[in-house]
Amino acid sequence: MLEPSHTDLFDFQRPYAHPPTPSRNFVSVIEDLKPTAIIGVSTKGKTCTQKVIDAMSCTNQRPTMFAYSNPTEHAECTAEEAYRWSDGRDLYAAGVQFQQVRYNGKTLVPGQGNNFPAVGLAIYATKARRVTDEMFIAAAQAVADQVSENESKSGLLYPPQNNILQTEITRAGRVAQIIFYRGLVGVKRPKDLPGFLEVQLYKPEYSNAATAGTI
Repeated sequence: MLEPSHTDLFDFQRPYAHPPTPSRNFVSVIEDLKPTAIIGVSTKGKTCTQKVIDAMSCTNQRPTMFAYSNPTEHAECTAEEAYRWSDGRDLYAAGVQFQQVRYNGKTLVPGQGNNFPAVGLAIYATKARRVTDEMFIAAAQAVADQVSENESKSGLLYPPQNNILQTEITRAGRVAQIIFYRGLVGVKRPKDLPGFLEVQLYKPEYSNAATAGTI
């Protein structure tokens, strides 16, 4: 939330800054501010109760719940709870991978998203001098572009993990393009950008020589 007493607000943020009414009641805050999404990083399991999801569902056709706290018992709510309490309308992702949920004859697929490996790969490979918001926006757009229409209908927010390596290389490529375009690089632009990034990948493999003599 943007609060007008902050002294570090950008000009484009100021129109959205509003003085809040002090409250220790999470549901009341939701009803007052009407947020479209909740990002859970509280590390307090079950913080998002049915009343919280109900409040989000009353003000949003597709309420968004990111229960990112790890491990599983610290998640603000489970995928099943979010879907059931929102009548299957919630857009859900967690810091861990929850199982698919069957609700009203439809299979809903929760997402998992709590790291930015593609951004790190692009920055490392290009030796970027600075990290900007534009890079993260490019990474986010690359994620959305790799989710098919059918996957989106099932509630999936991120590409399936069965091809996660290629997904991350594609994301890193988008970020690297921004880095090259803005002139923030410390290397020459390669002719084959995907191949260049793939070479930079860390591969946890051991040679036969390294494992010889082990039991």
